Amino acid sequence: MNDFSKTAAARLAFEDFTPGLSFPLGPKTVTAEEIVAFAEQFDPQPMHLDAEAGATSLLGGLAASGWHSCAMMMRMMYDSWLANSTSQGSPGITSNRWKRPVLEGDVLSGSSTVLTARRLRSRPQIGLVEFRHVLANQRGETVLETENPIMFRLREQGTQS
Repeated sequence: MNDFSKTAAARLAFEDFTPGLSFPLGPKTVTAEEIVAFAEQFDPQPMHLDAEAGATSLLGGLAASGWHSCAMMMRMMYDSWLANSTSQGSPGITSNRWKRPVLEGDVLSGSSTVLTARRLRSRPQIGLVEFRHVLANQRGETVLETENPIMFRLREQGTQS
């Protein structure tokens, strides 16, 4: 666990994100109710809405939408380290792979790891950090791998956002 205070002066700034630094994600237990609620709103395919339909699909049970898996990862990132940072958002996703289905009752955990970090020439008060995020289920099986850059304000430019 990283030892960063939640005071504004100690928020994670670009300078703190060095390659190899890793933050734990989760654990998060996935419930049938939240799988169905997300699916009803955003991805109403039968395998995400009904346990029987999920059991007869390739997924093998009531399975979270891949987008739901991404949303859960995003929340785990926020709770673990993003809320205590100078994040300015992300320009997008470099890669995303759903490796295995996320089923009701799964317990997800993982990590966010810094791959690279560089200052932006066009915006010298901002740095761009590339991350790899990996989530696994309770059996240690990887369910999701994502890489994306996130922009952070530099500490020396102030941490007010």
